[in-house]
Amino acid sequence: MQFDIVHKLLGITLFGSAWVLWLLIGLSILSVAIMIERFLYFRKSDLDFPEFSAKLAKALLAGDPTEVVKLCAQSPAIESQVVLRGLEHKVRGLRAMEESMLAYVISERQNLDRGIVVLGTLGNNAPFIGLFGTVLGIIIAFQDLARNPAGGPSVVMAGISEALIATAVGLMVAIPAVIAFNYYQRIVKRHVSNAEAVIKVVMAHMGN
Repeated sequence: MQFDIVHKLLGITLFGSAWVLWLLIGLSILSVAIMIERFLYFRKSDLDFPEFSAKLAKALLAGDPTEVVKLCAQSPAIESQVVLRGLEHKVRGLRAMEESMLAYVISERQNLDRGIVVLGTLGNNAPFIGLFGTVLGIIIAFQDLARNPAGGPSVVMAGISEALIATAVGLMVAIPAVIAFNYYQRIVKRHVSNAEAVIKVVMAHMGN
């Protein structure tokens, strides 16, 4: 008995394309959940950096570590917390301060990036998942035509129009995910750049 791989693979279409739509709906819920979680996270750690950096430089110039700690303890942002990490290692020397602050920025970067890679993955792959559902729907449409030739092109067109919904849903999932991914990536880069600038300011004042 000869193995017919084509007919075996056609058996996949028996599941239809509805499961692809449900998968995309689940992915859209995941995407929205990540967007909301990241929005709340970045809102909590938001910081007026120009004002903060000006106050920090003033406190450092005054040589008042108590004021520096008080200022930085007011916000959970990476820009302020990195200063506290450096001050904790002040007794070990300037090199230890700088290394501890750089290490904190690297470790905190993982918290900043959490979930964002999922948005990028969804943005890149959701259209292909939708396209897969469309292909399955088109195959089913032509199979229906083969079983009912008398139905004519209307049978195929109706099936194809339904199948294209999967592609549309895939794009609906991907577009917001890509926009959110790019937006949050810019926020992460801004926070990291600000933190690196703070490290340089602290080291410049501590070195004097």
